[in-house]
Amino acid sequence: MTMSLTRRTFLKGMAVSTALLAAGCSPKRDTQQGPAGAKDADKWVKGVCRYCGTGCGVLAGVKAGKIVAVKGDPDCPVNKGRLCIKGITLPKIIQTKDRCLHPLIRKNGELVEASWDEALDLIVSKVKETLASDGPDAIGFYGSGQTFAEETYVAQKVIRAGIGTNNIDGNPRTCMASAVAGFVSTFGEDEPSGTYADIEEADTFFLIGSNLAEAHPVLFSRLVDHKNANPDVKIIVADPRKTRTADIADYLLEFVPGRDLALMNSMAQVIIEEGLTNENFINTHTEFKQGEKSISYDEYKAFLQAYKPEAVAESTGIPAETIREVARLFAAPGKKTMSMWCMGLNQRTRGVWVNNLVHNLHLLTGKICSPGNSSFSLTGQPSACGSVRETGGLSHILPAHRFVANKKHRDELAEIWGIDPSRMPSKPGYHTLAMFKAAVEGKLKVLWVMCTNPGQSLPNLEYYRPGMEKTFLIVSETYHPTRTSELADVVLPAALWMEKEGVYGNGERRTQHLAKAIDPPGEARPDFDVLVEVAKRLGYEELVPFKTTEDAWKEYQKCQEGTAMKLASYPRLKKEHGLTWPVDSDDDPGTYIRYARPWDKHVKEDAPDGIEFYGRPNGKAVIWARPQVDPQEMPDAEYPFYLTTGRILEHWHTGTMTFNVPELKNAVPEMYVEIHPEDAQRLGIADGDPVDVISRRATCTLKARINGRGQPRKGLVYVPFHDQVMERMINRVLLDAFDAGSKQPEYKVCAVNIQKHGA
Repeated sequence: MTMSLTRRTFLKGMAVSTALLAAGCSPKRDTQQGPAGAKDADKWVKGVCRYCGTGCGVLAGVKAGKIVAVKGDPDCPVNKGRLCIKGITLPKIIQTKDRCLHPLIRKNGELVEASWDEALDLIVSKVKETLASDGPDAIGFYGSGQTFAEETYVAQKVIRAGIGTNNIDGNPRTCMASAVAGFVSTFGEDEPSGTYADIEEADTFFLIGSNLAEAHPVLFSRLVDHKNANPDVKIIVADPRKTRTADIADYLLEFVPGRDLALMNSMAQVIIEEGLTNENFINTHTEFKQGEKSISYDEYKAFLQAYKPEAVAESTGIPAETIREVARLFAAPGKKTMSMWCMGLNQRTRGVWVNNLVHNLHLLTGKICSPGNSSFSLTGQPSACGSVRETGGLSHILPAHRFVANKKHRDELAEIWGIDPSRMPSKPGYHTLAMFKAAVEGKLKVLWVMCTNPGQSLPNLEYYRPGMEKTFLIVSETYHPTRTSELADVVLPAALWMEKEGVYGNGERRTQHLAKAIDPPGEARPDFDVLVEVAKRLGYEELVPFKTTEDAWKEYQKCQEGTAMKLASYPRLKKEHGLTWPVDSDDDPGTYIRYARPWDKHVKEDAPDGIEFYGRPNGKAVIWARPQVDPQEMPDAEYPFYLTTGRILEHWHTGTMTFNVPELKNAVPEMYVEIHPEDAQRLGIADGDPVDVISRRATCTLKARINGRGQPRKGLVYVPFHDQVMERMINRVLLDAFDAGSKQPEYKVCAVNIQKHGA
């Protein structure tokens, strides 16, 4: 049937185009006309964008030792030449007035310029002194999803096998740990089964806890392109705040914050009740669990009876019939469904559970392990997967998805590294919040922070910042001062982005090589070189026989042998525009879909239906019975509002890069608090008024934003977390409760009051 151009269709198309432009992407790809400065470039060097976990390929234009332009790599499957506004303006983060150009050490309370020898000698002497007086567990390392994979690989090896502690963690703990635990507890292996290619294959999209338009704008552009080309594509957006992503939604579910577990259980109940399940898939490829025990399918059905749409409509804020409609749409026979989510699900005290519930919907319907059918966790940093989850950069994991507590895994690493297995500590170290709490309590004497800014990014900041001052704090950083480097005892100037060579791993399992394009300014050095040098000065020469990052990569590849996480060689990565693992040989094209033949060669040839969840002992994925549990801190009479935080298009994380780009800074020079118009009217707050956001922990003062780009539901306020000014740093207000399973903090929900400043 030919669709006529109705007024509704026309308006929907206009909304799609407007949303795409608002997300900072042009509606059409243009790889012929280069960006500003492109005509001056003498050569173009292949790399990857420095910002989010999308992994957009870039070409850096170089002239006279400087990057003068950046354009999208037309041959990269991720973005096919398209970049968002942050990617386009990447050259402006390099030559900035706050670049840290020389080592700094603290003398008489002040940070002063020092030589590299002086700074490294101080670090080494302090580490040796602490080992002698307090032992290895008094030392910690806090890394980042922004480092190169080789950097984290070397860091975790030196910390574990050299210093002798598992006190290594990183900022992916604060953004992706619940997704990791969700994948592992459901499928037995970390990271998604599908890739971004599912976007062009799917008929229905379930977006929850993700403002795709602003946090991952190039992926949003692919979704918009797909919907424009296929008008029957349907999009469900579930979010307590109406965002720019909702502009393209067919259904917007503005649920009560924290009640999405009930919402997804209700969808599952409808899917089963109305016969929309794939019974063959369920019987062949799944099992059911509740807590520590196995349960039957019938027991799971009984569990869901408490979540009938009529029973949860009031508590979730979503009408019963709407729940039924979206459940039917999700499960429609013959249609392919892709779910995508981000921090809205992960940064919760029940983040693991809510991740499990997304996977449940796909397993119940069999909409997984085939093109267009995927439960897909989006990542927030350029290499949170490749440089932390895969290399072993968290306190409980080892390289190639091994675990610290598993003796077999420790022995395997010890053999590869040529060390006595007894040098591998068996007890997981401090996770992020435990690590910084240990600093507050004086248990952690030395802490090395690399390529991240916890002095601004941790929740409940006023509790943790004094601990950073108390411990001997080493900060490897490109910029100074930051809210972390200002607290440091030693600041090491770090090379930035394509001032060095290395590898990123993005959110779709794509491993990508970044070539060095220019030299770093001043005395800045690659973190890889500094880690190797410090290890040698500590006497761990045998652990770091590396002259180049490629040397480290070759050893890291040995860690992948015998696993389903094999990565491509350096020569192959230099040649290609990224490869999705597993890549089982140097002529392997990579793996589109895991757990299913013909794509995944790790699936047994005789696996039923060609599907095997081989990370599980019985090859079956788990459908979990997870009840609704509210966030740790709910509104009450004294603090009657929910607070949630998140990203905006123009800025990224703590703004150390984006506030150095005039176009981005001028667009949004300071953060604000979004308030629903009815709440604002009731409290006498007008747009632009200064407003106090008050929690049990701290108060921030920000300007009110009414009817802005996003609108929270009544009773909810929203603040972007990028601001560097102390009175506007919203993480001071946040709660530091965390998920018991993943140890990820609950950034997304806490209770606050708001009032006009000075009232």
